[in-house]
Amino acid sequence: MLRSVAVIALDRVAPFELGVLAEVFGTDRTADGFPGYRFTVCTVDGGPVRTSSGFHLTPHGDLTAVDEADLVAVPAHPRDSPVPPAALAALRQAAERDAYVFSVCSGAFVLGAAGLLDGRECTAHWAHVDELRQRYPAARVRCNSLYVADGRLITSAGTAAGIDACLHLVRQEHGSAIATRLARRMVVPPHRDGGQSQYVETPISSEPEAQTLEPVLQWLMGHLNRSLTVDDLAARADMAPRTFARRFRAETGTTPHDWLTNQRVLLARRLLEETRLSVEEVAGRTGFSDAAALRHHFTRRVGTTPNGYRITFRDRTPAR
Repeated sequence: MLRSVAVIALDRVAPFELGVLAEVFGTDRTADGFPGYRFTVCTVDGGPVRTSSGFHLTPHGDLTAVDEADLVAVPAHPRDSPVPPAALAALRQAAERDAYVFSVCSGAFVLGAAGLLDGRECTAHWAHVDELRQRYPAARVRCNSLYVADGRLITSAGTAAGIDACLHLVRQEHGSAIATRLARRMVVPPHRDGGQSQYVETPISSEPEAQTLEPVLQWLMGHLNRSLTVDDLAARADMAPRTFARRFRAETGTTPHDWLTNQRVLLARRLLEETRLSVEEVAGRTGFSDAAALRHHFTRRVGTTPNGYRITFRDRTPAR
């Protein structure tokens, strides 16, 4: 269970990316029923560091807290800045004892310098992924993902993608209900899949009331149990299938099939956490053709079977 978080703040740390970690893991919301964490901002010597915005940041202490943290995170900082050997050693030791190791944006370069990206899938801001691949050729860089979770190594793209990665980790550790409530509290989308595109190219129409897919997406969220094709959705949007697919990717950053599958898996997670429905019944409620199809897509996206997921969260939320 995730209980303690240590953030390594290096010289010229980016305050927004540090703030993302502080907002998710460093804000005490236990009175409202959220999990609580021991949250520590660390510097190599325990002294203040400059931020990229020019002001100085006073940490909680030195790297001592990293030794026992369940999650060790590195916010963005300039890619050309040297990284103190003590910070690299602390990261390697955290990975060796199987702690979560997490980066936001250019923090991935620090993980690379520590040798933690070799042979692992990872990402960073789309403007820096080519450099990341060149500097760490053994890394398996995914160029346009919002975030990548390779076991207990989690890397995310710039700024807001760090929120998505944090919510992914909360979902993994505490379940969909907690992650969704936290997202609502933070006024951010409850779930964007890590494989979704980092940037969305929404075309600007010359028409003042350009057609949008938002009504179709809202309708879909209430009808995930239906068997639907792209042709069905295109007809509902009053578009040709090719035009619909192109507009869908422009507005959401992913394909209709992937978006729909991700939403169905997310609904399945909630049903497995909160109800006693059988896997077959969950498959029916989420629009999968049968339990085998649910198991296939669920395992591919969550990393465990529906039954395995239910066992993990059985005692964390009351069934109804």
